[in-house]
Amino acid sequence: MNEEMKSLQKNETWELVECPPGKKPVRCRWIYTMKYKVYASIERFKARLVAKGYTQTYGIDYTETFAPVAKINTIRVLLSLAANLDWPLQLFDMKNSFLHSELSKEVYMDLPPGCMVSKKQCQKVCKLKKSLYVLKQSPRAWFGRFTKSMRDFGYRQSNSDHTLFLKKQHGKITTLIVYVDDMVVTGNDPEERKALQNYLSREFEMKYLGPLKYFLGIEVSQSSE
Repeated sequence: MNEEMKSLQKNETWELVECPPGKKPVRCRWIYTMKYKVYASIERFKARLVAKGYTQTYGIDYTETFAPVAKINTIRVLLSLAANLDWPLQLFDMKNSFLHSELSKEVYMDLPPGCMVSKKQCQKVCKLKKSLYVLKQSPRAWFGRFTKSMRDFGYRQSNSDHTLFLKKQHGKITTLIVYVDDMVVTGNDPEERKALQNYLSREFEMKYLGPLKYFLGIEVSQSSE
């Protein structure tokens, strides 16, 4: 929980303000989960602060919410290409991905449970400057932010699957597919893959998880044979 609060503060997710008249703050809560490794051993314990999105009002707190996710057929095609062309498959995870996207609507939220504030600030609310998990508009805001960053780095968005990004240069190709905050990168241009990793690490808080072993219920094992 302390680690999550540090991330939220570092990212300037909210500012404490007096609740404006007529505004109803969204409630929030803590969610506790265990992250598992491939063979069911515990990797780490995780705490995440989430908004109670079901208390938001359409047209006041949010409007559009749709964000695409990777199609399973596209993922299978990429795995097939990697197997046949001997491309490496790399897995990346975006830390607190939704916190990187800006909000277009004014959203106010209650103080998080257990948040230590002075007596003066006890009656204040959080004016959200960045998205928070389970807000209705968060997935759309995050995907828009990520798409802009990929285009700025010279990647083209596929027309058949908007979560697939491609870059061709010097006769080589690099591809990235994203599913919410998990990304698989493959291709035959090692220099571009490294440049992409460095770029995304600068833009966001990103973690390299090594060669792809498990993704969306698919276990992956690669060998030269």
